[in-house]
Amino acid sequence: MKRHIVASFAAAIMSLGGLSMAAPVNAAPESPGTGHIIVKFKDGTAAPGLLRTQGLDQGEAIGSTGAVLVETPRGKEAQLVEELSSNPNVEYAEPDVVVTAAKDDPYFDRQYALHNAGQSFTNTAGTITVAAGTEDADVDAVEAWEITKGNGIKVAVIDSGVAIDHEDISHKVVARANFSDTVIDEPADYDRYGHGTHVAGIVAAEHNSTGVAGVCPGCTILDAKVLDDGGAGSSSAVAAGVDWAVAQGAKVINMSLGQRVPSRTLEVAIKNAWSEGVVIVAAAGNAGTEAEIYPAAYSKVIAVAATDNKDAKAPFSSYGEWVDVAAPGVDIYSTFPHHEFVAGIQGGRHKGYDLGSGTSMASPVVAGVAALVWSADDDATNESVREDLESTADHIKGTGTYWAHGRIDADKAVNGK
Repeated sequence: MKRHIVASFAAAIMSLGGLSMAAPVNAAPESPGTGHIIVKFKDGTAAPGLLRTQGLDQGEAIGSTGAVLVETPRGKEAQLVEELSSNPNVEYAEPDVVVTAAKDDPYFDRQYALHNAGQSFTNTAGTITVAAGTEDADVDAVEAWEITKGNGIKVAVIDSGVAIDHEDISHKVVARANFSDTVIDEPADYDRYGHGTHVAGIVAAEHNSTGVAGVCPGCTILDAKVLDDGGAGSSSAVAAGVDWAVAQGAKVINMSLGQRVPSRTLEVAIKNAWSEGVVIVAAAGNAGTEAEIYPAAYSKVIAVAATDNKDAKAPFSSYGEWVDVAAPGVDIYSTFPHHEFVAGIQGGRHKGYDLGSGTSMASPVVAGVAALVWSADDDATNESVREDLESTADHIKGTGTYWAHGRIDADKAVNGK
């Protein structure tokens, strides 16, 4: 059962080969101000007039949530939230909190998550060796491909963007939208961080004798860029990205990002997406504790913990009764931009392809499996897809303690048994 408790701001969810891309989740005690707050007025309220009494102007509506973004002086966000929350014409006011990123082809033998034969492998540079794993500590994607490879199912990757210069994933993107503060002036601006490109490759890289293969190689990608070049964004941007993904026909939404503070606006966007029949998946976070992270902790979201190539919980992975399933998230080999990217500079990762670790990598594995289940059943609903994912998960060690249902199994989920 998912409990909803207030927690503080979450820092990066993705780490690379043991090198964290940013401060760990438990490093920041509270969310810094963004210079914006989110306000939802009660029906019939003259919102502009009410805001003018506070010296504020009404900003853009946030998708279908009914809330609006309001620019504020930096440092005054908490005060204005408190003042507006006490106004009888305001349904709620909340901070616009910071959200951050929480990763037969020639490199297929490095993709133990899809097919684990107990192999050992290295990173692209050959400087890191991943020890041999346990045979079949994987999601049985190859077996699931005998039934379906995705059939064009749309998976929204709400992240730092997807590089347009990558031969294995850029052509899979069927629509893009930018909700971040990054201005797109040149091709590299679509993803200068690298996180979103890595996540997208895990979901849907082409099975084309080039590079790697995604869990759902026949799927397409909806690219909602909500994180900037440093891997940071806002809850309002994520909510707008969710709303956009639904409008674009997403069957699955992946969010490899998180925040400690729950956002009513983001929760409304997620509930709206669920009511439209979308499966929503999110990373559980890298705090290594039972602390809840949002959006993963919302009840309509499948929260994903990370395991390694021996089916053990990753030491960094968040866990607990609020986490739904687990999936491989340690040393996951996937796509990176061919241009310079921040995650590569910080973590020493190779352009093109390399390893990444984190629940950020585990979440898109589950999103890809969810898309396979959608494509295998013409009568599927988001409720039935979620049930298939959870009920067929392998009960590896830690099930019932670290996560509720087990490590995901694509073959069983696609076959419904």
